[in-house]
Amino acid sequence: MSRDARWNRLLELLAERGRLEVEETAAALDVSPATIRRDLDRLARQRMLLRTRGGAAALGVSYELPLRYKRGRQAEEKQRIGRAVAGEIAAGEVVGLTGGTTVTEVARALSLRPDITGDPDAGDKGRPPALTVVTNALNIANELAVRPQIKIVVTGGVARSQSYELTGPLAGGVLDEIALDTAVLGVNAIDGRGAHVHHEGEASINRLLAERARRVIVAADSSKTGRRAFARVCGLPQVDVLVTDAGLGEEARAGFRDAGVRVVAV
Repeated sequence: MSRDARWNRLLELLAERGRLEVEETAAALDVSPATIRRDLDRLARQRMLLRTRGGAAALGVSYELPLRYKRGRQAEEKQRIGRAVAGEIAAGEVVGLTGGTTVTEVARALSLRPDITGDPDAGDKGRPPALTVVTNALNIANELAVRPQIKIVVTGGVARSQSYELTGPLAGGVLDEIALDTAVLGVNAIDGRGAHVHHEGEASINRLLAERARRVIVAADSSKTGRRAFARVCGLPQVDVLVTDAGLGEEARAGFRDAGVRVVAV
């Protein structure tokens, strides 16, 4: 197991359990206790965890893995979800994209659609953009900025290192002045009460995106359904479409459908 894969697994275990013991973790990952101690020390220096005697503890009550450590989790499901969400969006729309690994896959799928990127000179001929994307996610803006047919509007705000998202009043000021056709929300959890994320600043910006849109699509793999996180983004009645993977159970699907949410499972 590579160091990055081991660190990813360590942080996943910490997110699940809240606390790790060196000996137990070494056995679970089939490495030496000395290796685990070094890993925990290095992650502690990055402020990813709190080092304790004999192990480590999670920082805070709502533990959130940074985006760079989430990329490998449910990767195939997220790619399928990304393509399905992209298929829901028409060329010419104004689309709001939040941050997160699943919405990043939506952005990538949009950037590969021939009806959006088919003419490499479209941006130089005074034509309207094939797509307008409004985002508070720095990584998404960076990926799409090289596509001249896609107009990128970045909200501004203060960057969060956990998610690469811009939050705060500067971001809200931009969103107050625009209108969206579709908002695509990446969430940490969705249940009968609505969509949720870990961080209240992200929830505030995501909520504004939802309020400014005619249609709201939540892109979330099935592991996030039936759960809650710290900050609610919006109530379930505000969600028009949930795009998820085939792991969503029939009872959960029925619950979302009964609430008026169209469920797309891929």
